[in-house]
Amino acid sequence: MNINKIDLNLLIYLDVLLRECNVTRSANKLNITQPAMSNGLKRLRDLLSDPLLVRTSEGMKPTEKALRLQPIVRKVLLELEEALQPEADFNEKTSTRVFRIMASDYATSTVIPSLLNRLREHAPGVTLDIMTPSDVTFHDVEAGKIDMAINRFEELPQSFHQKNVWLDTFVCVMSSKNPLRNNLDLDAYLRSQHIWVSKTGFGIGVGMDPTDVQKLGWVDESLQALGKTRSIRVFTRSYHTAMHLSLEQDLIATLPRKVAMVNRNNPDLVIVEPPFHIPEIELKMIWSPLLHHDASHIWFRKQVIQVANELQAKS
Repeated sequence: MNINKIDLNLLIYLDVLLRECNVTRSANKLNITQPAMSNGLKRLRDLLSDPLLVRTSEGMKPTEKALRLQPIVRKVLLELEEALQPEADFNEKTSTRVFRIMASDYATSTVIPSLLNRLREHAPGVTLDIMTPSDVTFHDVEAGKIDMAINRFEELPQSFHQKNVWLDTFVCVMSSKNPLRNNLDLDAYLRSQHIWVSKTGFGIGVGMDPTDVQKLGWVDESLQALGKTRSIRVFTRSYHTAMHLSLEQDLIATLPRKVAMVNRNNPDLVIVEPPFHIPEIELKMIWSPLLHHDASHIWFRKQVIQVANELQAKS
């Protein structure tokens, strides 16, 4: 095929069509008419000698060739958009920029308060718009609609830029009146009632099944490796809720250390080491290649890392 025959608009059409798998939705995304979108699909089919999208009982599905092309087309368009981004200086003292961040409950409890204090001192006009994992998608981040996502991620699209914020270990939090506060061995831990906190990712969460260890996360997988299980009495998606409920005399919350240390001065709570090994967790920040060279975004990423380093030094 002669590459000179390829209209850049057709690559944009193909990118959207393969993400939406629907001509009408694709047309709406690009703010064009449905006939124009249909004509674009016809031109693509003729150009590539492939139907690209085929109708099935479950709706339109991409062909094998389309699936091979999808990541290549996405990468090309992202790199082109990135290269065409206008360059501009950034003055944090006078800026009124809004930074939109998707932050998990874990990140919101630990990083965000110190970040806000730093911005108040160095960039008084900058605003933070904090969103939850259920508010956004990977596509929102990739498209640059969200400046940054701070969370624990198991898998990420290859196009994203990412940086480690820190590694964290686990501790047990319980009431200062809990009789196990000075003698928490494994047997005592297993006899206790526990508070489980969600490992949050993108998308809306669903109800938990106490028997599905694979979905329960690091603590329960570590216990499973020992051939043990704990008795979970409460499931929550909030670390603040878990900390509050751990004031109950018979409940234990096993949480990341940095979350627990936020409440280290509370005389009604005690923080102790877990009686078994739990692997460290990694907090990351990710962002779109479209924002990678943006002066304001470079500055903001530095602020997040500076705050994380300061918190690390204190913990």
